[in-house]
Amino acid sequence: MPDDETQTPTLNRGGAAHTPAGLPGPRLPGAAEVPAPWLLRLIAVGLVLAALNLRPAITSLGALLEEVRDGLHMSGSVAGVLTSVPPLCFAVFGVMAPRLARRFGAGAVVCAGMAAIAAGLVIRPYIGSTAGFLAASALALMGIAVSNILMPVIVKRWFPDRVGTMTGLYSMALALGTALAAAVTVPLTSAMGGSWQSGLAVWAVLAALAVLPWIVLVRDRTPAPGTPAPDRSAPGQASRPADAPALRITRSRTAWGLACFFGLQATAAYITMGWMPQIFRDAGVSAGTAGVLLAVTMAMGVPLAFVIPRVAGRLKQQGPIVVVLGLCGLIGYGGLYLAPAAGAWVWAVLLGVANCAFPLALTMIGMRSRTGAGVVRLSAFAQSTGYLLSIPGPLLVGVLYQHSGGWGLPIALMAGLMIPQMVAGVLAGRDRTIEDEC
Repeated sequence: MPDDETQTPTLNRGGAAHTPAGLPGPRLPGAAEVPAPWLLRLIAVGLVLAALNLRPAITSLGALLEEVRDGLHMSGSVAGVLTSVPPLCFAVFGVMAPRLARRFGAGAVVCAGMAAIAAGLVIRPYIGSTAGFLAASALALMGIAVSNILMPVIVKRWFPDRVGTMTGLYSMALALGTALAAAVTVPLTSAMGGSWQSGLAVWAVLAALAVLPWIVLVRDRTPAPGTPAPDRSAPGQASRPADAPALRITRSRTAWGLACFFGLQATAAYITMGWMPQIFRDAGVSAGTAGVLLAVTMAMGVPLAFVIPRVAGRLKQQGPIVVVLGLCGLIGYGGLYLAPAAGAWVWAVLLGVANCAFPLALTMIGMRSRTGAGVVRLSAFAQSTGYLLSIPGPLLVGVLYQHSGGWGLPIALMAGLMIPQMVAGVLAGRDRTIEDEC
């Protein structure tokens, strides 16, 4: 694990200790006040609830994409645009997260993000037009985008000695939320009278629930990583910011490798979430079973998202894990091409294993920098650049599907992208930090 995973307390210039909540503690000559156990537990609960809401907006739509297309009279190409909206929003809004966190505090930004998700999910099914549906989706995705970026930052700040464990915990919750939305959206829709609008809107309840733990941190003004802070090696003495101008992240090969790896795994993930149920339905699988198959794919991340970060954190190089995940993806896509219905459950499992490149990428973000400042810059750079790179993928799949009349070319594209993903992941997984390269 990185050598900055033990936290040394800091003092403000007046000599008063600061807790991680940003509240001044008693004036002590040495250590800062340890955060209360209840507060850490609340933040852990908040992380889990927030992570549960980072994908249902997407996978619930994938399960009902055919109904939404019919209801809003979308073509295949327009549906491809719809499945490209998540990475576009993540790229555009993700870059705002560090600045917002510095100004308002990371907890307040995540709280607002959960509220935006809830509002967007309530509005979008009932707005009545494709443009309005896209705009309301963008509102929800904006909340997801800023929360995506700040999850590693919050873990690094509040749990510096448990980065792997906490990353695994919220990655597991993220996978669980993804799978849950894929599995139960169709049955919930049927139970609520068959209205796809109700089936999509119901997920706003989970987002509203996730707002509650973060309200406690709305007033947290602890400087986000990347802002000037006292030198941890010399309490009470000012030092240059950890996020000094000398750190030019675009000069780091590791940062670029991580951004490409993140972008390619995101491409695969959003193609899977947006189109895999339709692939199975076109192969003769029922809508309900297709949704369950997507849920199986997403559910593979529940145990693996907890295990992989812990294993990755103990390895100096993460390249071998990257290669194993990539090979699972290649086999899964090959099976999806040759026998989509006959081996559906096997392909769903293999593609679910391949999709666990996401928690691996998050873990590497935490490991490829020595400081909290480096983590927030690397998180913003890798995720925003990566999501930008992933935008064409789902759109291209929709265009190829519409113009080729089948899934052969789209699946070949998905399989082909696994090769550069493995190359970029091996590069990003080398035992070095961005500080070494900048």
